[in-house]
Amino acid sequence: MKIAISSEGKELTDKMDTRFGRAKGFIIYDTESGRADYIDNKQNLESAQGAGIQSARTVIDAGAEALISGNVGPKAFATLNSAKIDIYLFNGGSINDAITAYKDGKLQKSTDANVEGHW
Repeated sequence: MKIAISSEGKELTDKMDTRFGRAKGFIIYDTESGRADYIDNKQNLESAQGAGIQSARTVIDAGAEALISGNVGPKAFATLNSAKIDIYLFNGGSINDAITAYKDGKLQKSTDANVEGHW
């Protein structure tokens, strides 16, 4: 299973980015192989609007089945939800911390956006 995690850097030891749409990038972690790939999200960092939807498309196109991020707005949530991607909220810590919390069953699936758009 592939999990996308919003990230401030390219390594599993880097901090999670609490933003989704304007995250610096995403780590795509494969729970079966342990492989981690980085996808840069710089095209959405300065986007005037639509960053959440475009970032959701990036995650969907990467083949992720779940997302871990600190905050997800309503349009991104709807886009991810329509692609049947489970969304988990996690604030603080590294990418490794988020993966461990997911594997240990400590994260609850989100049922709605937790921030308004353009926050």
